[in-house]
This record gives sequence, C-alpha cells and structure tokens, in this order.
Amino acid sequence: MANRRHRVMLVDDEMTELSIGKNMLKDHFEVFPIPSGERLFEVLEHVEADLILLDVVMPDMDGYETLKRIKADRALADIPVIFVTARNDEASEMRGLELGAIDYITKPFSAPLIIKRLQNHLLLAAQKRELETYNTSLKELVNVKARQVVDLQNTVLSSMAEMLEARDSITGGHVIRTRKYVELLVQQLIEDNVYGDEISEWDLDFLFSSAQLHDVGKIIISDAILNKPGKLTAEEFYEIKKHTTAGVDALERIEQKTKEHAFLYHAKIFAGSHHERWDGTGYPEGLKGKNIPLQGRLMAVADVYDALISQRPYKMPLSSGEAEHIIAEGRGSAFDPVLIDAFHKVVARFAGIARTYR
Repeated sequence: MANRRHRVMLVDDEMTELSIGKNMLKDHFEVFPIPSGERLFEVLEHVEADLILLDVVMPDMDGYETLKRIKADRALADIPVIFVTARNDEASEMRGLELGAIDYITKPFSAPLIIKRLQNHLLLAAQKRELETYNTSLKELVNVKARQVVDLQNTVLSSMAEMLEARDSITGGHVIRTRKYVELLVQQLIEDNVYGDEISEWDLDFLFSSAQLHDVGKIIISDAILNKPGKLTAEEFYEIKKHTTAGVDALERIEQKTKEHAFLYHAKIFAGSHHERWDGTGYPEGLKGKNIPLQGRLMAVADVYDALISQRPYKMPLSSGEAEHIIAEGRGSAFDPVLIDAFHKVVARFAGIARTYR
C-alpha cells in the first residue's frame, strides 16, 4: 500500500480529453478516467483517490458543484482537487479557489508541466498528512505524559494521607470517606447548576485527591492528644486547632521545593479552611459566609458528618439520619445553606460510603 502509485481521478465529459489526459499521465500515475461528477462519487466509494483533476464545464453537475459535494463529505474533503478547464478568466479561477481547489490549470497545457505540478501537489499533500500524523502522535504523547504526572501527583497525595491516618488510630477510614463525600457534593452541585462558575475552574482530579490532605497538619500534634481515648481539655483542643495552619505551612514548604506544585493548590485550601463556620465563629481565621473558600465549606459538611457517624472512645456513633438532622440544624450557622440543600439529596449515598469504607 505504501509503495503503490498515486491514484489520479481525471474527470471530464469529453471522451477525447479523457483519452489524451490518461495517455499523458499514465507513465507517472494510476489514472482513472471518469466521464461525470456523478460517476466520480460512485468510483470514490470503492477507490481511494490521491488527487482529482476536475473539468469545470460538464452537463448536469459541473465542476463547481462537484467540488462543493466533495468538500461537504468528511471522508473526501481532504482529497486535493485541481480544476482543468479552457476558461482562463480571473473570475472563474477565483471561484474555483474559493470553493477549495488547490490549483487551476487552463488548457492547453504541456505534459511535463502538468506532471510536475501534480507531483508537487501530491508531495505537499503527503507532507501535510505526515505533519498531521506527527501532531496527533505528539498530542497523544503529551496527554500520556500529563496523565502520568497527574497519576504520580495523586499517588503522592494518597500516600501522604495514608501516612497521616496511620498515626491516628481513632479515625480509621476518615480520609477516604471524606473524599468520597466531597465528590458526591460536588457532583450534586454540578447537577443542580450551583456554584458552576467556580467549579468549572477546578481540576476535579486534583480537587478530590487534595481533599485527602485536609488534616495533614495533624502531623505536628502529639500522639497523646491525637489518640487520647476521651474528650480533649480546653488546652488540648487549643493545640489540636493548630493543625489547620500547620497543614498550610507544611504544604507551602513542599511548594517551595518543587516547580510542579499546582496539585497542592486545593490541598492548602482544604487544610486551612475546613473548620471555618458560615456564621464566622470557626477557626483559624474566623471567616464568614462566602469569604470561606468553597472547598472549605464542602469539607466542613463532609468532616462533621463523618465525625457524627463514627465511633469514638468518648461517644457511640450516630445513625445517618441523626447526623443529617444535626447538620440540618447547622444550616446558615455552621454550614453554607446551599450545600445543606445538596447534602440532603445525597445523604443516603453518604451512608453507603460510610458502610463501605469502615
């Protein structure tokens, strides 16, 4: 297939012209003499053409109409078409070129000249195909490499989250559950067309993976506090609240040591804002309402739900229904009212996640 001669379709309603044209070109190309535009399309259903030499003046379907049909067919549109005609006026030539012809050759012409022009156009067409193939291959390679980078970054995020959770013997499974809760909330917001402008700017792969690092700052908290089998004292609670700012600091230090740190963007926001409250009474900044990043508002719902339905040394787990009721009571005080509306729609699936990832 790669070594076959180029196939040239010679379309003309004059049999004499077809005979002359074929004899002129046959030593260089595989020539298909075709007497009409209609017949051309029948041939093209079975034969792959490399170039079409098309007469302008033909009965029924002239060259211009034939070219329009070629360009309208996605399977044929890239075949180079050259008009061959006795017309030599500028308007006819301009019309042909505007319709998509690559050249316009007027009769009579010399054999060496038309052969050379055809060879040049075929070479250009081959180079164009090679460039398109190269560009496609390059795009595929870039996409593969980008996917590999994303996978690596997600693996780093997951590994960091797993190491963190390994220190906390009380909250097993919390990281993966809260990530899944956030995914459900975001999907519901997209379905409801809520906060769409903000969400559309996010890379959701990074967002969901980054959610796993919302408690990364707990790495600075002592085991005695982190794994205390009972309620924390006021002093201990003060210490554990530091995990929000500590998480941001830790992630910023990682940023400073790598050029590829876009994947930490959401992680910093989750870490620093998931304990803020809608009414401004949260920590560490006391942000209020929409001044709290949407990522933090999402994680606030996920984090509290998971704490409520999970067993602790100092409390028994609540049912999903009980957790939903408590969270609903925080609508407009602890939580963004819009997110609570979305939460009610997916809470049954939250419960399914809680059962699956114990």
